[in-house]
Amino acid sequence: MFAASRNHKKTDKPYSVRKSGLKEKFVDRQILAIHKVMVEKLISHPELRKQVVQTIEERYQQGRLRHGAYLTWICLMDNIEDHDRFRAGALEDTPRMNKLRRQTPFVGILTETERQQAIEDDACGNTSIETVF
Repeated sequence: MFAASRNHKKTDKPYSVRKSGLKEKFVDRQILAIHKVMVEKLISHPELRKQVVQTIEERYQQGRLRHGAYLTWICLMDNIEDHDRFRAGALEDTPRMNKLRRQTPFVGILTETERQQAIEDDACGNTSIETVF
C-alpha cells in the first residue's frame, strides 16, 4: 500500500475533469440549445439560408473546413426543405455532430438576445418536478 502512494505524482488531480468530462458535455448542451433555435429560424426564414451556404463555401475555400465537414453541412442545407430531416441531422446528438457544431456555419443567424434566451430556456429544462421524483 505504501509503494502505491509513492508512485502518486503531486501534479495528479484525483478528481480532475477530463476533456470529455462534464465541462465538455455542458458546453455541448449549450451549443445544442442554441442550434435548436437556429435550426427553427433557418426553417422559418428562408432568406437566411444563402448566408449559411456562403459561410460553408468560404470556409471550405479558405481551408478552414475539412471535406467531410463540408459535405455534412452542404448536405444538411440541401435537405432544409425536408424540415424533419434537416432538424434530425443538424441536431443529431453524436460526438461527430457535437464537434461540428462547435464550429458552426450558422453564425449570425441569431441576435445576441435570441442566443441568450436559448441558453436560459435550456437551462430551465423541460423536465417537471414529478419526473425527477
